[in-house]
Amino acid sequence: MRFADRVTRVEPSATLAVSNLASELEADGVDVVDLSVGEPDFDTPENVKQAGKDALDAGETKYAPSNGIPRLREEVAAKLRSDGLDYEAGNVVVTPGAKQALFESFQALVDEGDGVTLLDPAWVSYEAMAKMAGADPSRVDLAPHDFQLEPALDDLADAVTDDTAVLVVNSPSNPTGAVYSRAAMEGVRDLAVEHDVTVISDEIYQHINYGPEHVSLASLDGMFERTVTINGFSKAYSMTGWRLGYLAAPENVVSQVGKVQSHSVSSAATFVQHAGVEAMTNTDDAVDEMVEAFEERRDFLLELFADHGIDMPTPEGAFYAMIPVEEDDEQWCQNALKEAHVATVPGSAFGAPGYARLSYAASKERLEEGVERLADAGFL
Repeated sequence: MRFADRVTRVEPSATLAVSNLASELEADGVDVVDLSVGEPDFDTPENVKQAGKDALDAGETKYAPSNGIPRLREEVAAKLRSDGLDYEAGNVVVTPGAKQALFESFQALVDEGDGVTLLDPAWVSYEAMAKMAGADPSRVDLAPHDFQLEPALDDLADAVTDDTAVLVVNSPSNPTGAVYSRAAMEGVRDLAVEHDVTVISDEIYQHINYGPEHVSLASLDGMFERTVTINGFSKAYSMTGWRLGYLAAPENVVSQVGKVQSHSVSSAATFVQHAGVEAMTNTDDAVDEMVEAFEERRDFLLELFADHGIDMPTPEGAFYAMIPVEEDDEQWCQNALKEAHVATVPGSAFGAPGYARLSYAASKERLEEGVERLADAGFL
């Protein structure tokens, strides 16, 4: 059977591959400390779950408008305006997960042979989505700069040209937890304006931030008309399994993305969108409590590694840390899982060989157990 080039040129998700192997070991009765999954370990807030149940009971089980129910699009636009972004409901497309919003954006914006620039380390699916849209991505390495963008702006300027269709920026970052400064974002703006580049700004970890200023690219002068802002409910509201996200963009982009959505997934689930309204309007306290817990865990994890002589950049957001490991990071992660029963993700999957990504969306007890297992097995 012949397969399409756009599929054969990409690899399966490395994060899901590790998670699947960990699940196989657990099915065999092995106690695995799973630090690989980008998923909050908190339950969805009770009021959000109740809103979903109430929507089901109210019969919200039919088709929704493809771009999203009006109330949720209005709430999303209001939230974005409070962040200084000049969006209205007509600029919003509600999607079944932020990942779908990203996929639809690549499909709408990238043609065969177009240039797409990524900032390494970059979330694993950006490259795959760009390749499926026909691009051959170029990458800018931030690892020599402690994963920060501002010191690498000259490198970015070398990578972005008039042939670049899309630049992807993710702050706070998966996998590094870096939050890019205003000066860095203004540097992105200057390049985007100079070369007429569209920027996909993935802000899914916006609310999981431990102090630095969050700068949304679309709020900067000259960027509203050339930015697609991506966000969603999975991380901040611990709604990973609900599959709810959104994008906000100029109306001409919305019209093209809307075609992709209408001919693929149709819409996000109707009752889930009603739960999303509740999440956006009545969960600030729950989000704050979760972020406070993540910050405590981050500090705890850094202290654990420091006790074993491991130094690393301090994550400023999200719930990931990148630890330096052996040059063959894929083998290191495989061995750590098989021998120490600790699941991590190879840094090379994100464009950062020689590192492993750990998620600290786990209890302090499990974090301590994981680090001690790695140390006892000789991996630290």
